[in-house]
Order: sequence, then C-alpha cells, then structure tokens
Amino acid sequence: MAEFSIARRVAAEFLGTALLVATVVGSGIMAEALAGGNAAVALLGNTVATGAILVVLIAVFAPVSGAHFNPVVSLVFLAARELRSGDFACYVLAQIVGGIAGTLLAHAMFDLPLLQLSQHVRHGPGQVISEIVATFGLLATILGCRRARADLIPVAVALYVVAGYWFTASTCFANPAVAIARSLTDTFSGIRPADVPWFVLAEIAGALLAAFVFHWLLRAEPKAIGEPAIAAPSSPAEPA
Repeated sequence: MAEFSIARRVAAEFLGTALLVATVVGSGIMAEALAGGNAAVALLGNTVATGAILVVLIAVFAPVSGAHFNPVVSLVFLAARELRSGDFACYVLAQIVGGIAGTLLAHAMFDLPLLQLSQHVRHGPGQVISEIVATFGLLATILGCRRARADLIPVAVALYVVAGYWFTASTCFANPAVAIARSLTDTFSGIRPADVPWFVLAEIAGALLAAFVFHWLLRAEPKAIGEPAIAAPSSPAEPA
C-alpha cells in the first residue's frame, strides 16, 4: 500500500467501514419492517445485504488500504509487522468513527432518531464462544486466501460472513468497530452497550488465535538435508 498516503488509506478505512455499517443497520431496519414479524426472514434479508456489500467494498477499497474495516484484522497485520504502529492507530480510529457514522447514516435514511442506545441483549457464554469462532473463521478466510488465491478474498469473506450469520449464535459480528457502532442503534441489528466489551474481548481472542494457528499452518516446511532445491517458476514479467 506504499503508493497511497496514510491520509488516503485512513479515508478508505473510514468510508468502507461507514458503508458496511450503514448496510448492516439499514438492511436490518428494512428487513424487520418488511418481514411481518418473521425473524428468520428478517435475518435472511440482513444477511444477503451484508454479504453483497462486503464483496463490493473489499473490491473497491482493497487496492487503497487493504480493506480491513475491522480493528482485529488490522491487529493481525500489525502483529505480522505488515502495518506500522502509527498506521494501526489511525486505521482503528477511522474504523470506529466510520462505524458510528454508518449507524447515524442508516438512522437518517429511515427517519429515525440519530442517537439511540440498543436494548438488544446479546449475553452469555454461547455468545462469547460464537464471537471467538466467528472471528477465528474470518481471519482464517483472509489469511488462507491471501496465501493461495488473494483474488478470491472479497467473495470468500462475504460467503463466510453470510454463513456466520446463521451458524453462530451471535450472528457473526467478528468486528469490534461494528460491535461499537451497533450498540448505538435500537433496531434489529443492535447490541446492548453492556454486552460490547465481551464481544470485543472474544473478537480479539479469536483473531490472535487465528494468527497463531495460520502462522504455523502456512509456514514453509524446512528442506530435508540433501533434498535438491527446486527452482521457483519465473513470473510472467521475468525472462525464463
């Protein structure tokens, strides 16, 4: 990302996170209004919109900032020394502020009070375990695809989140900035502010566990003594 200034990268993280949260919250409001009290139908509408916007946002903003939109994704890149500490702090601030802006934008679009606190309880061991699993899987998707097929990351991340909405009890937040932002909406996608710290701790734990596991899993095996070296294939830009 060296060709883009920190200002432009931070702007990309702000915009991407804002649009992501606006989609999550806005589609939740729309889905609940149209579902006629059917929670499964409302969740399905929320799920489809979130998965669709993730493909678009990652494709648009990845060339600029890496399209993290998530403090724990940035944390893993910091731990891998692929993101400087100062840039990490700027990314996280942009993600949190962007997420809050996305919630306010969703409220404005649906003529709701801009400032709200959620009453949606998301508490208990199952929720915490779900967020560890959700975040582990999200980082596994990113790190695994990045090693083998980086071009698949937008679709793979979106598909993982779509699945996570349904196989985790927490509906796959997997993102501290999104959890904070969703505590400020008393609508379908909200989370009670008192439950946010547990989600954040679980998300950090899941991300660091994924970083540890995939550092080991994807690390190149040392060559056995006497094993002949195999030349790496030349790239299309290099002479054979």
